[in-house]
Amino acid sequence: ELSPDQENVFVRAELVFTDDDEDTQPEDIAEWAAFGFLFTLAALSFQDARPRGMSGIDYQANDHFTVADFFDCLSFKYGELHLEADYVRGRSMKTAVTVRKDGAVMLTTWGRGQSALRWLDELQGKPRIAPVPD
Repeated sequence: ELSPDQENVFVRAELVFTDDDEDTQPEDIAEWAAFGFLFTLAALSFQDARPRGMSGIDYQANDHFTVADFFDCLSFKYGELHLEADYVRGRSMKTAVTVRKDGAVMLTTWGRGQSALRWLDELQGKPRIAPVPD
């Protein structure tokens, strides 16, 4: 989606936890997978994020997303687990993820182009680049 200023892109992806076992319900997966999934998305967002505006002062190219960063961005409200990351140590993450107890997930990014779609491809094992045939 284009933002109201028509320059930035919002990406909203509605996801649901699934398993190859048809008897496993999304809410069962959310119970044990939510924290790892949220941390992984946050780490991918941090890795891709760059400084914007004055945030370059705090930016370090070889920095890593930590568990402490994760807990700073994490909250539980309205029966849902939320990850909200705006700026983290100079990186414009602009990422929000909500995991509901029914196993539904909402991933939203803004001002990040379509990078969230690349993260989802990476999580599914899809190659980011392919050789050009001769």
